[in-house]
Amino acid sequence: MNASLKLLAPLVAALAIAACNASGSSNMPSTSGLSQTTASSAAHFVPTWERKHQARRACKELEGGVECHVLLVNNVQPNCSPSSSCGFTPADIQTRYGLGPFLGGGAGTIVALVELGDLPTAASDLTTYRTQYGLGTAPFTKYNESGQQYNYPPSCSEFGFCLETDLDIEMVAATCPQCTIYLIEGGNCGKTVCGLENAEATAANLGAAIISNSWGCSTKTVYGPNCGDSNFPNYFSTPGIAYLASSGDSGYPQLEWPAALPNVLAVGGTQLRKSGSTYTETVWDGAGAGCATTIPKPSWQHDPDCSGRTIADISAQAGCSPGVSEYDSDYGGWTGVCGTSVASPLTAGIVAIAGNPSGIYGGSTIWKLSKKKHKKELHVISSGSDGVCGNYLCEAGLKKHHGGYKTYSGPAGWGTPNGIAALK
Repeated sequence: MNASLKLLAPLVAALAIAACNASGSSNMPSTSGLSQTTASSAAHFVPTWERKHQARRACKELEGGVECHVLLVNNVQPNCSPSSSCGFTPADIQTRYGLGPFLGGGAGTIVALVELGDLPTAASDLTTYRTQYGLGTAPFTKYNESGQQYNYPPSCSEFGFCLETDLDIEMVAATCPQCTIYLIEGGNCGKTVCGLENAEATAANLGAAIISNSWGCSTKTVYGPNCGDSNFPNYFSTPGIAYLASSGDSGYPQLEWPAALPNVLAVGGTQLRKSGSTYTETVWDGAGAGCATTIPKPSWQHDPDCSGRTIADISAQAGCSPGVSEYDSDYGGWTGVCGTSVASPLTAGIVAIAGNPSGIYGGSTIWKLSKKKHKKELHVISSGSDGVCGNYLCEAGLKKHHGGYKTYSGPAGWGTPNGIAALK
């Protein structure tokens, strides 16, 4: 592969600089918070995508334990048919999630995608995707982590993020064709986490209303919580911005930061299926979920079996059988991908057309919906699991006396969007 302003508080700007220069303990690995859940047998759970070799990771694990969450579907070769054999198309996604009447919304709303490394073909790849699916045109701008439209970082191939970058911008276009898309490329500061943090701060400085993150640091690594940097949460706390993050692809009980942060909307995953004109969804067993015991329980969460932050909040298509269609010229053109990195930018586009990103604070909007609205404004996911836990933290559809909690499950959250009302 040869691929080559809304202002933050001064404190956060200072932290962005400090993260590059610091050599102290804030960037050292930490083992605190690794015991997030019970059920030791869950540590041996292997998701179907890995066990049956349905897909493979596109990203390597980087410094600080950072890894992107896109998977390359193994049985879909490059140059597959984008209309039939690559995976689900924007039309499938729009139909399942009831977006048709709202696709004219989102004009002028800035959705930022935080990535690592430079993808020179990002604009042309997005144009190809839009043209194939009749999505029209909308503003797209690429920046480095300092907000410049030049001096881009080393190639995304050095980080394994090329496939991720194209996926993210294309999924936003799929659900919000009129949105303004900002691609913020980290990687110039010399450290992985620093580059992502700087890009996060820059996205806020440039006026993004929504920032989507399809990457994380997992509890399976020694860095785990906060990617080994105690200042990490400060980069996801600008008031008025909707932060989203994918929950990961390793199933229960692996948790990911930033998805675990209370002010980030944690997006889990489902497996979408189509029979004729009918769509159904079950839990995707790769979706990260569980209980982040090192984070105080948010006031808007009242589930009984987690003393900390329960993950996820909402979900969308992430499964690998099939995945979704993507265009990436560095991978030979059209291909199929999966992972919760599909679900986060897809949902970010829906937040944009819902028109109230400043009202999205973590999962609070979703968790505060009434029982009636949960069933009306979301597709409740009532079957499937992503591990072994004995309760709703990993399994959907359980009755209360069998560990169930209302219509919630960790991997699928409260469900998938049914129109835009749940995110208004």
